[in-house]
Amino acid sequence: MATETANAGPNGTVNGDFQALWANKYRGATVEDLDPPPALSVHPTDPISYALMSGLERDYTHLTVTSEQRALLGYISIPHLQALLKEGKVKDSDPVEAAMLKFRRRGRRYKVITLDTPLEELQEFFDGGVDGSGKQEFAVVTDASRKFVLGVATRGDLESFVKRRA
Repeated sequence: MATETANAGPNGTVNGDFQALWANKYRGATVEDLDPPPALSVHPTDPISYALMSGLERDYTHLTVTSEQRALLGYISIPHLQALLKEGKVKDSDPVEAAMLKFRRRGRRYKVITLDTPLEELQEFFDGGVDGSGKQEFAVVTDASRKFVLGVATRGDLESFVKRRA
């Protein structure tokens, strides 16, 4: 069927109804249209207090964690970090690596999100449809070769964009 082929997802699956709805909803917009703020990165050896203060000062919910060579290692969620501190599982003087969530690189397909990624693909990523890894709350926006972290897009950014365009 021609309609199903035209609406096949980026991973080859047919999800015509959702793709068509999202395409109408986003009308050709890309991640760049969300105007994601630049990523704020911390190092695994930075103290948790520094990460928390940096995130709260800029009203960021997620910070990327990078090595000294700027390789993306994982992320830290500010709400999760606050919960860990409240529960006494970490101290503000502990290094970020004690609370960070590491990216799993083996056995998983990595979805590259760039500024040119259509918003319907970002929606599919947030809903866990790209690789079946479950719902996601944010996406790290990189260049096509994944050498530079350009920003972070959240589910909230996508929802705000839709409200602005309505």
